[in-house]
Amino acid sequence: MEASLEEYRSEIREWLETNTPPDWRDHLQTSSEEQVVDFYRAWTRELHEAGHLVPHWPKRWGGQDLGFLGQVVKEQEFSRADAPRPRPLAISLGHAAATLMEHGSPEQQQLIDAILDGAIFCQGFSEPEAGSDLASLRTRAVRRDDGTYVVNGQKTWSSFARYAQWCLLLARTDPDAPKHKGITFFLLDMTTPGITVRPIRQATGSAEFCELFFDDVVVPEPMRIGAEGDGWKIAQTTLLTERAVQMLEQTENLRRSLGELVGQSRRLRGPDGTPLGDDPGFRREAADIGIDIEALAALTERALASAAATGQIGPDSSVLKVFFSELLQRFTRLATEAHGMDQMGGTGEPREVGFLSGHWFVDHLRSWTWTISAGTNEIQRNIIAERVLGLPREGRS
Repeated sequence: MEASLEEYRSEIREWLETNTPPDWRDHLQTSSEEQVVDFYRAWTRELHEAGHLVPHWPKRWGGQDLGFLGQVVKEQEFSRADAPRPRPLAISLGHAAATLMEHGSPEQQQLIDAILDGAIFCQGFSEPEAGSDLASLRTRAVRRDDGTYVVNGQKTWSSFARYAQWCLLLARTDPDAPKHKGITFFLLDMTTPGITVRPIRQATGSAEFCELFFDDVVVPEPMRIGAEGDGWKIAQTTLLTERAVQMLEQTENLRRSLGELVGQSRRLRGPDGTPLGDDPGFRREAADIGIDIEALAALTERALASAAATGQIGPDSSVLKVFFSELLQRFTRLATEAHGMDQMGGTGEPREVGFLSGHWFVDHLRSWTWTISAGTNEIQRNIIAERVLGLPREGRS
């Protein structure tokens, strides 16, 4: 395997050096949102045709059987080349694919081919009053005599939903069951009548997130994943994938961005007019962040090695989520302060090129989504205390 990984590293490095779109960041910053999505979908297809989209997947699903170590190599080389990751397809390639591979029927698994061709999935999980406490969701799916389900309710914070072809939907099918037991998982075709998508404009000026409204939306029975009432258990595949596997990409992005900031510090000036790179305070904080990036990388690789051995990612993924989100905030704050007031002008029309785009003030604003999404850090600390450290559960009123 080691020889194969090194061969793959050479292969993908050479390919990215030749094929990474030049000045892609500048190009996307001046493109419409529709053009940005089209760019990423085309890039997804190009990566797949070259064998570099999902090298860690099994061959039967279009990968190269390189496992999580192959994904580590891929992310390292993408960072080295500063190549674009297909952000609008993050849900598709991570959450949707993992769920379909693990729990989908043979018919449902045919959608994996659509993912490799650029199909965008969104998530219908969080609700206005069911975010961190996701099991409190109220969206209802009522089964009719013909076997179809009728869905009514609302979802929020659904990334790229207005461009999605499919939605991973959690809905309550048994209102009388305990809240974790009455939830069912569905695949929802976003062209189905009765779905309304409303973008949510953020402080950065972008509208990546959306609200979803369901008014008597009919879902065929074959679009239910698993059995009724198994939705919470199935959703853990999706959520744990989000918190662990994606850390590979984010860790490499942090490494690259810290190197970029250190390079910029040689020309930036501190309050006294001396080079910022000579300032002891800046150097100390940058070094601390660099050490924590390497710690995050080690924790991520350990979690994924455990997943490869056991077949599942445990609650340690909550540690990764808290560690990364707060590290991202520290880094983007340092970068914003390093550039001074010039960095705090208008955000313009920022495009979704990643959480570390190089516009440090926008990146700092966007970093706060990480401490809220996929379960707030407060909720994650409860999980760590109870399920990782084995501390007694806090009293519930």
